[in-house]
Amino acid sequence: MTQCKINKFRIKKGDKVVVLTGRDKGKSGEVKHVNPAESKVTVQGVNVQTKHRKPSQTTGSGGIDKVEAPLHISNVALVDPKTGKPTRIGYKTVGDRKVRVAKRSGEQME
Repeated sequence: MTQCKINKFRIKKGDKVVVLTGRDKGKSGEVKHVNPAESKVTVQGVNVQTKHRKPSQTTGSGGIDKVEAPLHISNVALVDPKTGKPTRIGYKTVGDRKVRVAKRSGEQME
């Protein structure tokens, strides 16, 4: 059995991100799912692909569905809440809490 190293990321579910490279460069959306084992994120409305489905007893009729495919986490960056541009994330201690801070503007991320 192979052991998989699970990485921790600064991007979390619900964050607003912008795509840095690829076909959807410049598009932004909200993170729907983070997969740390594969280093991938699924972003709403980005990297949409068509999936052809066969009819089955559970779904009824078949058809063509639009599905958001995951992107590699290195191809997205968080959106700065102040400027709206891509930014990196740092951490700061406020009181007894550790909070995420945008490197571009110094603004606190929620």
